[in-house]
Amino acid sequence: MTAPLTESAVAARLRAAGCVFAEDEARLILETAGAAGDVPGMVERRAAGLPLEHVLGWAGFCGLRVAVDPGVFVPRRRTEFLVRRAAALDLPRRPVVVDLCCGSGALGAALASVLDGCELHAADVEPAAVRCARRNLAPLGGHVHEGDLFEPLPDALRGRVDVLLANVPYVPAGEIALLPVEARVHEPRVALDGGADGLAVLRRVTAGASGWLAPGGRLLFETSERQVPDAVAAVERGGLRAEVAVSDEFHATVVIGAKSV
Repeated sequence: MTAPLTESAVAARLRAAGCVFAEDEARLILETAGAAGDVPGMVERRAAGLPLEHVLGWAGFCGLRVAVDPGVFVPRRRTEFLVRRAAALDLPRRPVVVDLCCGSGALGAALASVLDGCELHAADVEPAAVRCARRNLAPLGGHVHEGDLFEPLPDALRGRVDVLLANVPYVPAGEIALLPVEARVHEPRVALDGGADGLAVLRRVTAGASGWLAPGGRLLFETSERQVPDAVAAVERGGLRAEVAVSDEFHATVVIGAKSV
């Protein structure tokens, strides 16, 4: 019988494969593995370049352990800033929350976990993401819809959404090849590619958001610092008042569009 791999042996293998945080990753793999026999396969998948979160089957996000299946976009730590900004809003007693381009549903799950009740909906065009989001949001009473942006949402939500989280793709198409291999090979392109200038999907969201938001409702999305002027212009063309929030801690920029009361 082969002896179980030790943490130091796992770390050495990951370090040799170029994993910068080999010791931390080794600990997480050993803690997550259901049985000692799972460890070698997990280590080799990580060494081959699979995102750690896909190897583990989960990602840490806003203090939650969010299920992340292979082929599903991995929530980034910087996006926690977007959730914090949403949680700080002055919201009604049981707000209606929509997580658009939801991926794993991490944003909706994180916001719902800090609210004292909400009506939660999420949507994504990727079937794998929808299946994953349903696993994450079902325990919270969330409803996950499959389709393009607003198209699959129930008509009953029109004019009732208090918080619209839209983690839209914003990488310019010409820069996809510059992303780390973990993203460009193992995450769906539709979750990364924002078109020629990175804002194609965002413009579609801002064009339709006002019709779904309740009076005083907010649209929140992440963008890059260089895209802020064009992103703000898109928000204002959609009839919303724009505000920009920046976090040095998270290295994140969030644009908030508010509908008039």
